[in-house]
Amino acid sequence: MVENLVELLRWYSAMGVDIAVDDAPHDRLAECREARTRAAADVDVAPPPKPEAALAPRAAPREPALVLPADALEQSARDSAAGAQTLAELRERLLRFEGCGLKATATQLVFGDGDPNAEIMFVGEAPGADEDRQGLPFVGRAGQLLDKMLAAIGLERGKVYIANVVPWRPPGNRTPTPLETAVCLPFTRRQIELVHPKILVCLGAASAQTLLGAKEGIMRLRGRWFDYPLGETKIRAIAMLHPAYLLRQPAQKKLAWRDLRLLAKEIGRSSPAR
Repeated sequence: MVENLVELLRWYSAMGVDIAVDDAPHDRLAECREARTRAAADVDVAPPPKPEAALAPRAAPREPALVLPADALEQSARDSAAGAQTLAELRERLLRFEGCGLKATATQLVFGDGDPNAEIMFVGEAPGADEDRQGLPFVGRAGQLLDKMLAAIGLERGKVYIANVVPWRPPGNRTPTPLETAVCLPFTRRQIELVHPKILVCLGAASAQTLLGAKEGIMRLRGRWFDYPLGETKIRAIAMLHPAYLLRQPAQKKLAWRDLRLLAKEIGRSSPAR
C-alpha cells in the first residue's frame, strides 16, 4: 500500500503536480453538475427580456488573437536577443519576450548562475521542478551531482557559468518542442557571446545537438572536442553526459570521469602560465 502511494506521488511530481491546493479533496464533477443545475434554475425563473433590450445591437465579435508563424517568432527572438549588450539586459528582454508558450506555465525564468566572466560555461537543456521553484539552473539532484563533478577536477560552481538552452521549465519536465527550443536559442547564443567563455560544455544530447548542430547521440558525441563559433573567433566545446542521466545510469560515471579529465587537461592548456 505504501509503495503504491509513493509511486502515485512520484507520478504526480513528474506531471508537475507538486503542491496541495487544499486540505480536503474536491469533487469537481459534482461542483460542475451543481453549477449547471443552478444555471438551469436561473433560466427557468428569469423574466423575459424587455423589447428594447431585444432590439439592442449586439456587440461586435472579438477578433481572434494574432498567432505569429514560427519563422516570425524566431526572427523576433533574434532581433530581441541581438540588441542586448549585457547579461542583465538580456535577462530583461527574455522576461518581456512572449514568443515561447512555456513562459505561461513555468513559475519563473531560470536565466543563469555563476561568474558572468567565467572561462568555462555549462549549458543544459531545460530547468526541472527544483530549478523552476528557485529560479536557478542545476540546483536539484542533478545540480548537486554537477557540483561534485566540478569539485572532482578542482572547479567551484561560483567560478563557472551555468545556463540552459530553454530557460523555462516544460510542464511535467517533458522535452521542449522544436519550436520552443528554436525561439529560445537566439537568447542562449547571445548569452554565450556575452559570457564569452574559453570553453563551452554541452551537458546532454539536446544541448550538444542544438548548440553544435550535431546529429549523433550523446554516446557518440561525448568526449569529443568541437569548435563553437563565437563572433569572429571560435572556442573549444565538448559534449558530456548530463548529470540527470548519470543519476539514472550510475555505471556510466566512468565515462563522465574520462570526459572530466579531458576538460581538466584543456583547462590547463588554455590557462595562462603562472
